[in-house]
Amino acid sequence: MTNNRKRHAPLLNRCSALAITLLLAALSARPATGATASPLIRDVQRKVVKIYGAGGLRQMESYQSGILVSPQGHVVTALSYVLDTDDVAVVLDDGRKFSVEFVGSDPVLELAVLQLQLGEQEVDWFDLEDAAPAVPGEPVLAVSNLYGIAAGDEPASIMQGVVTAVAPLAARRGAFQANYRGEVYVVDAHANNPGAAGGALVDWQGRLLGVLGKELKSRVTGAWLNYAVPVDAWAESVEAIMAGRAASSSSGLELAPDEPTTLASLGLVLVPNLLACTPPFVDGIVPASPASDAGLKPDDLIVFVEGEPTVSCSDVVAALARIDRRDGARLAVLRDGELVDVVVAAPTETDETAPSDAPADEEQ
Repeated sequence: MTNNRKRHAPLLNRCSALAITLLLAALSARPATGATASPLIRDVQRKVVKIYGAGGLRQMESYQSGILVSPQGHVVTALSYVLDTDDVAVVLDDGRKFSVEFVGSDPVLELAVLQLQLGEQEVDWFDLEDAAPAVPGEPVLAVSNLYGIAAGDEPASIMQGVVTAVAPLAARRGAFQANYRGEVYVVDAHANNPGAAGGALVDWQGRLLGVLGKELKSRVTGAWLNYAVPVDAWAESVEAIMAGRAASSSSGLELAPDEPTTLASLGLVLVPNLLACTPPFVDGIVPASPASDAGLKPDDLIVFVEGEPTVSCSDVVAALARIDRRDGARLAVLRDGELVDVVVAAPTETDETAPSDAPADEEQ
């Protein structure tokens, strides 16, 4: 046995040397490792914030992520029910907590812009002019408040992955189709779990590539998608909102169809719109109408239209106007403390419209 070991020792030594050489080569080929990656990662984490707001019931998480995009404390995040409260709070990487102002949103991109009440304090932020595009096969990092792990001064979670495709988003959440249909970065990391929406996708140089999207399933495969909306798709719109102008979505989607859906076409009558934020309660249902067939009832509170939050009668009218009348509408209503999803079919030529004494859509 001793002679065999001595005989094979040179071969074993050469194999060991080769294995070490290959390991060192593999490590040197990675975008960054060890001590060289740590400063870059920490720099990125300081630009990602944790957002806390509405939720906490029926498996609706009350937290998500956001990206700082200006020295004035502007934050880009996902437009969701989490923001549907006056008590939204943002916690930074170092544990500082700020109240925020809701600046504006882009309903097509499903993104919102918040602004921290900084006072004299300073923050790190991503410069949108330094953002970069990504290509399939490129190594990336997804940075977010995944699963709400970073509750205080803990750094945001980091996931490493690769851009597997750049493709149009064809996705849904339950019965609701995603508003955005433009191209996204599809990644092979589980980057779109609860809490990740609004986080950052960056390259190994720390440059911002996109914002992580919501939890959605592919319309083609039914599998959960892990994706980010490229900066090029939303930078112009976000900059317009930050400047106090209306969102100018660069998605190229038309919000006003040739035949928009109206309350009358669905057979819906809302309560009188007396205030700027009159809650969108259903006041009446036209018999034998699409709304009646869908099972809508008086006193239902419409909280979502096609996945878009609606807090007033005006919001419902505006959201319906972005839906082609021939497509029908997907609503979510609050009824007896329960959230009920309702699909209102497209009206037919024989469907009755609102009664003659019903208020016009414009008055709603």
